[in-house]
Amino acid sequence: MNYLAHLFLAGTHPEMILGNFIADHVKGSDVLNYSENTRKGISMHRAIDTFTDQHPVVKQSISRLRTDFRKYSGVIVDMYYDHYLSAHWDEYSPVDIHTFTKARYSTLNTFQSILPLRSARLLFFMEKQNWLLSYGNFEGLQQALNGMARRTTFESNMELAVVNLKAGYPEFRNEFRQFFPDLQAFVKENFDLSPL
Repeated sequence: MNYLAHLFLAGTHPEMILGNFIADHVKGSDVLNYSENTRKGISMHRAIDTFTDQHPVVKQSISRLRTDFRKYSGVIVDMYYDHYLSAHWDEYSPVDIHTFTKARYSTLNTFQSILPLRSARLLFFMEKQNWLLSYGNFEGLQQALNGMARRTTFESNMELAVVNLKAGYPEFRNEFRQFFPDLQAFVKENFDLSPL
């Protein structure tokens, strides 16, 4: 899953939100520099990624992109799924998405002094361009994919992925709707997300 899903699934505990956000930028023993709840958030992010990668419905989505995008197919599916979560937000959350995204940016900004450098840079652009909200429309998704394509080491063709999404829109949407409740159940079963 991508940033919107991770921040949504993290619940309301600020340090769990932080951990889910920085997980990809915390390597090895650096995890010990963070609080227990932040470490739980990091573990949660990684468990969500593992569950997602192993899920048969996600594998089905990825397989339909493999010819065009090879090893980047999984990353693109993560982006597609964040698109569906953003575009159909009211099916999954009683909190308005504008309110949610502002609250998440605010929470993450309170941790500026301990964010890994890459996370701090990411948050700056994420908030400035409101990625979490813009994933829900094709133009915003296109901009995000363009940026990712520029940052890849090898040719990824990710900038072309919106074409594939439009062509297979109902199929990818149905796969997301099959998968996401399973992911929510996994998180609920394995992580304590009780409010503060």
